[in-house]
Amino acid sequence: MIITPKIAIQQANGVALALFVACLAAGAILTVTLGRPAFLIAGAVVGVYLLFAVKVVQQWEKVALLRLGKYAGLRGPGLFLIVPIIETLSPYVDQRVRVSSVSAETTLTRDTVPVNVDAIIFWLVWNAEKSILEVENFIEAITLSAQTALRESIGRHELTQMITERETLGRELQRILDEKTNPWGITVQSVEIRDVKIPQGLEDMMSRQAQAERERQARIILGQAEKEISDSFVQAAASYTENPTALHLRAMNMLYEAIKERGSMVIVPSSAVETMGLGGSLATASLGGAKP
Repeated sequence: MIITPKIAIQQANGVALALFVACLAAGAILTVTLGRPAFLIAGAVVGVYLLFAVKVVQQWEKVALLRLGKYAGLRGPGLFLIVPIIETLSPYVDQRVRVSSVSAETTLTRDTVPVNVDAIIFWLVWNAEKSILEVENFIEAITLSAQTALRESIGRHELTQMITERETLGRELQRILDEKTNPWGITVQSVEIRDVKIPQGLEDMMSRQAQAERERQARIILGQAEKEISDSFVQAAASYTENPTALHLRAMNMLYEAIKERGSMVIVPSSAVETMGLGGSLATASLGGAKP
C-alpha cells in the first residue's frame, strides 16, 4: 500500500499534527538560533515520521495492524505508534450498536399477495478481528443478507400473519441473520418490521370485507336481542294467562304512566275499561285533574 501525502494528511489525527508542527517549529528555532539548517531538516524529518506513526483510536473502535501484509493483532482504543510503510492499518471498526434499514419490494407472500416490507436491524461487531479478516465489507454483507432473509421470510408467511404477527417475523429474521453473521464476529440484536404495504386495490377490498364483517356481527347481535325479547314476551304472556289480576295491574300501570303528564290524552276502548273495572278509577282521575 503506497501512502501519498494526501492520504497521510487524511489519516492524520490531532495529536500527530500537533507533534509535526512542534518538531518543525523546534527545528526552525534551532536553525535561527544556531545558524545551522540541519536542525530544520531534522525537525521536518522527525515531524513527518510522527505524522505517519502516531495513531489515535476512539474508545468504541478497533483496528487491525498488518506488518508487511501479515496480521499482527488489534490496536486501540487510545494512542499507539506504527512503523510507516512496514506497518499498515485496516479500516477502523466501530463496535457500537448500529442500525441498518432494509426493504423488500413487490415480494409475494405464501398466499401470493405482493407486498412491500420495510424493516430495521440493530447489530454490532462483537469480534473485530473476525469482521476484518473473514469478510471484505461486512456492512454491505449485513445489508444484502438482511434483504435476502427478509424476502425468504415473507415467502413463508401469509399476509394476515405478517400484519398481525410482526414480532414473530422479526424474531425469525434475527435468528436467520445470526446464523449467517456470527462467523463474521457480528451479532444481530433485534429486527423490527416497520411497515407492511399492500396494493391499494387489495387494501380497499380488505376494508370492505371488514365493514361487511362488522355489519354481519351487528345483525347477529340484533337478532339475538329480538329473540331474547320475544322469549320474555312469551314468559310474560304465560304469567298473565295464569294470573289475570297481574294483567289488570299492568294495564292500570300503563294507563297511569300515560296520563300522569299534564295535557296528555289517552283513548282507551270502552270494552277494555269495563273489563279492567277502570270506570271509577278514570272518573276519579278526571275529577282530580279538573280545575275548581
